[in-house]
Amino acid sequence: MTYPQEPQYREPQYRDPQYRTPQYQDPQYRAPQYAEPQYAHVPEQPAQTAALPVTDVPEAPEAPEAKKPAPKKPGRDRYLDLLRTTALVRVVVYHLFGWAWLTVLFPSMGVMFALAGSLMARSLSRPALGVIRGRIRRLLPPMWAFSVAVLTLLFAGGWNPGKDPDNGGTWGWISLFNYLVPIGAPSFPWHLGDKAGLLEDTWPAQAAGPLWYLRAYMWFVIASPLLLWAFRKVPWATLLAPLGLTAIVGTGIVTIPGETGNAVTDFAVYGSCWVLGFAHHEGLLAKVPRYLAVSCSALVMAFGLWWASGHLGPDGWDLNDIPLAQATWSFGFVVILLQYSPSWQELPGRLAKWDKVVTLSNNRAVTIYLWHNMLIMATVPIIDLAYDLPFMENERWSGALDTTYMIWMFVLVWPLIALAVVGVGWIEDLAAKRSPRLWPDGSKRKGARGARRG
Repeated sequence: MTYPQEPQYREPQYRDPQYRTPQYQDPQYRAPQYAEPQYAHVPEQPAQTAALPVTDVPEAPEAPEAKKPAPKKPGRDRYLDLLRTTALVRVVVYHLFGWAWLTVLFPSMGVMFALAGSLMARSLSRPALGVIRGRIRRLLPPMWAFSVAVLTLLFAGGWNPGKDPDNGGTWGWISLFNYLVPIGAPSFPWHLGDKAGLLEDTWPAQAAGPLWYLRAYMWFVIASPLLLWAFRKVPWATLLAPLGLTAIVGTGIVTIPGETGNAVTDFAVYGSCWVLGFAHHEGLLAKVPRYLAVSCSALVMAFGLWWASGHLGPDGWDLNDIPLAQATWSFGFVVILLQYSPSWQELPGRLAKWDKVVTLSNNRAVTIYLWHNMLIMATVPIIDLAYDLPFMENERWSGALDTTYMIWMFVLVWPLIALAVVGVGWIEDLAAKRSPRLWPDGSKRKGARGARRG
């Protein structure tokens, strides 16, 4: 008699390879119980153990980890602050000595527009209209203080805007609005007073000269939301388009007369530098291999020098007189500066001793830029007082002063700039809705931190 196999019977998964299931031919036969001993010796399977949830495995208590340092608070990039300070110093030195080669050594205006563009791109994470209003609000009050001083001197010198040979009549008076809001170039006489007077007769042109930068800056601010939108859509086309525009309006292919032409040319020449600030903030430059960025920049800069060599202006290699050379040289120069941007939280090494100067100049950049030309001219009557000293009757001493006159101007202009910072610089704080500070070099802020630690 044969018994059928039980339907519920399953062979063990891990049975011995030598084990064979006995045949149930004898009704008295019972299969030996090998299941428990065999399961006890089944080797552990690593794959299945690894698949178990971590919570199922008891773990020994871990030793407490070392406390991680707190992340650095976001703050100003001191490398960019250092570049802005360097640019301001170079502008002062250039306007004092007039050395054309300084425009090649360090293209300050291109650097300043690029830094402003980077800050503008960061600010445009907020609503655009509020950002534009805030930027213009910070610009205008310092400009108004400067304009009051300039217009007072102009009217005291007998200037009548209605009789100006360039912008006479009603338009001459209307153009005074540009001293309040720099949408265009303000009117001023090219000569006023006497060459032998207290100031040189060309002082109005020199005093009002820096206002072109404020005009260009304001138009860049107004155009930034559209420029940033275009940059995010077509970054390389937006970045290079101003260079193409400069090749048209800055070389005489298309001539736009008057101050409108000057404004368009300025916008074209420095437009790529402004958009480079966008590229720096948005991380586009970081995606370009450094060797490629530097190599292409060197080629663009070489083209700029080549173009300048064939189009030298009245002051030789002064790139301010050669728009296409200025645009290409500044563009390549700024690309290299931003490619090597180390993003310092603090000035390193020996540069640390200049920390207060860098902080002060960045907090008073508009004041320094607006007033430096007038203060350079103010050094002349002060130094001329030395000729009245008794020992200056000696030709040796008067000759020595004549020889070192420019050096004395350079030495004297910095204390005068410091006086301007103290006298009118606090207006920048009011424009930014901050408490006014006379000398914002960072000392008070650091001291306050130290007091809280103690």
